[in-house]
Amino acid sequence: MAALGNITFYADDPRALSHFWAEVFGYPKIEWEDPIRQQLLDAGLTEADLASRALAEDPAGKGPRLFFHHADGPKSGRNRLHLDISVSPSAGAARTSPAEIDAEKDRLVALGASVVRLVSQDWGPWPEYYYQMRDPEGNEFCLQ
Repeated sequence: MAALGNITFYADDPRALSHFWAEVFGYPKIEWEDPIRQQLLDAGLTEADLASRALAEDPAGKGPRLFFHHADGPKSGRNRLHLDISVSPSAGAARTSPAEIDAEKDRLVALGASVVRLVSQDWGPWPEYYYQMRDPEGNEFCLQ
């Protein structure tokens, strides 16, 4: 049986992008600080190696672990895979309201995300209300 390890992003600035996604999920911002920094250096990594990678992970181990690796070149074209980020409904509500999704969209835009478009339609019997968005480096994701 397999388990999801990391969701990996190539990034122009791995540290900055890891901090954006840490804020999205409410994770602490991770820096390569001692003692882990020194352990990595003692294992043969360089300061340049540390600068080319970053991490965002749930300290409780429940949410996704995101790994960021320096890209070889600029992003071009659409992602072949994207994340769907779900907004938690308010206490006692069965569904997340459009107002709650809009508020979270505003929070993510303030962090550096951008809106591609709002999708508000029915898909068969199910209503859809979500934003197609991009993180600060242009990686697409949806907020529902």
